[in-house]
Amino acid sequence: MIISDSTTLIVLFDLDRTDLLSNLFSTIIIPTSVFKEISTKNELVLPNFMSVIAVQNSELLESLKMILDDGESEAIALAVETKSKLIIDEKKGRKIAINQGVEIIGLLGIVYLNVKREFLLKQQAIKLLDDIQTHGYRISQRIIDDMLEMLDS
Repeated sequence: MIISDSTTLIVLFDLDRTDLLSNLFSTIIIPTSVFKEISTKNELVLPNFMSVIAVQNSELLESLKMILDDGESEAIALAVETKSKLIIDEKKGRKIAINQGVEIIGLLGIVYLNVKREFLLKQQAIKLLDDIQTHGYRISQRIIDDMLEMLDS
């Protein structure tokens, strides 16, 4: 089980590539605010391996909402509450999650693991990363180059 913030979900739903998630995770839990964020464009039907859960830890949630948006706050609070890993990409949210003791992974990590576990070929990953950037997701070329280099080692 892993908890997810919205950015990676939005990108992968837009590209119709949620298989990259199901390749790695049997269950993905989405906080209520994250579901609202990812379903703003149209009515979204979640795949069977995803479900929506409300956060219970209101004290942590309220303190996180002072510095992060609702989706990130709920995702981090739910990860802490359930002692789960977290899919999150925003730099500030990642730093706060790590400070809360949460193990994190982002979109690049998901692509990397899909290649390492042979769900994607390296060339397919390069094309996917290009498509991701075309959809407006900003990734530093240095970070992409570092990931591709790691795939070669």
